[in-house]
Amino acid sequence: EEEGILYEAEKCCGSADCRKSSLIGGTMCPTFMVTRDEDKSTRARANILREFLTRSAKKEKFDHEEIYRVMDLCLSCKACKSECPSNVDVAKLKAEFLQHYYDIHHVPFRALLIAWLPRLYAPGMIIRPLTNFITGTSLFKRVIGFSVKRPVPALSPVTLRGWERRRRPGNGKSGNEELSNGTVYIFADEFTNYNDSDIGIKAVLLLEHLGYKVIIPRHKESGRTFLSKGLLRSARKIAVQNIMMLRGVVTAEKPLVGIEPSALLAFRDEYPEMAAKHLADDARHIAKNALLFEEFICREIDRGKIAPSFFTEKPARILLHGHCQQKAIASTAPTIRMLSLPANYIVEEIKDGCCGMAGAFGYEKEHYDMSMKIGEMILFPAVRAASAETVITAPGTSCRHHISDGTGRKALHPVEVLYDALLK
Repeated sequence: EEEGILYEAEKCCGSADCRKSSLIGGTMCPTFMVTRDEDKSTRARANILREFLTRSAKKEKFDHEEIYRVMDLCLSCKACKSECPSNVDVAKLKAEFLQHYYDIHHVPFRALLIAWLPRLYAPGMIIRPLTNFITGTSLFKRVIGFSVKRPVPALSPVTLRGWERRRRPGNGKSGNEELSNGTVYIFADEFTNYNDSDIGIKAVLLLEHLGYKVIIPRHKESGRTFLSKGLLRSARKIAVQNIMMLRGVVTAEKPLVGIEPSALLAFRDEYPEMAAKHLADDARHIAKNALLFEEFICREIDRGKIAPSFFTEKPARILLHGHCQQKAIASTAPTIRMLSLPANYIVEEIKDGCCGMAGAFGYEKEHYDMSMKIGEMILFPAVRAASAETVITAPGTSCRHHISDGTGRKALHPVEVLYDALLK
């Protein structure tokens, strides 16, 4: 809608809100907060694009390693989209720049591997024990450029889709057609389907216990891994395929409900901009009815379909780390409200920004130290200070891994917390 990457970059007015410290709060900009270096700020990334796109003598104005180096440390947390007074979306600038830069040079092997990981998971599941063994070795991590200090997420024993198929009776139905509260379409994103299927299973069982018919529709992966690595053309193809598959299926009364924030929010943030013109209305319709799990639960609370009486009255203290893209595109308020549904659950949100993992960023060997320093600003100390009885929760899969790596504490998805609170 800005009519070009230069116009988006030129929205930066140099106000320096991105140069705040972690003490002020908010998320923008994690790399500047931890380094205090101007070239790690949101403003610097917009300025370097503006400089080379308007003053470069090269025919290919994106062919500058200087831009690449400055963009490389953008975590794509999207905080600038909401916290910058001009709403400069540097994550979008980075993605588009990388596509142009790779067109001129080539896509690095590691970037290709990360982007295509959801497609590689499927054959990897066939030999799952061997896959998990290989990806867990130091040799594998060194070969692909990951830090040997960081464990790689393992494949689940069964995919979410595989579990759903196995429990269907012979007539092909899901077995929950008699439930009366309505129908929910669960988005089986690439992370939940392959790495965290236990969370997806609990989400389905929780919704069924609350009286909802749950369907996992036909769809592709979200495309988040492609977006994060700047492979926009591939991401756009996935977006178009998902819109084609889900138009006429997802409605206000039958919403698409997501478990992993970064995957679900692609429907609301990137898809409407990447959709072909003839699919624009469909993209906007799906975006309007694509809800995070906690947003759906809160909607149903307001409709009187879900009540505290469905859950335990035992007390618990919950410490929440919110997902950075959720803070930028949506809100953590529904997460807090959902976790507060059991009468004696006390929820406190950590006043931090991005955890520092940012998808694959924290796994990459040259970014490992930076990611750990970002975690040490607020998140890790807050988790370490929590009592052993306090439940640590985080909606983002990379956030949960980062908390485990940095503190040794296991963080649960909010879905798991609410599922465990059910009066079964």
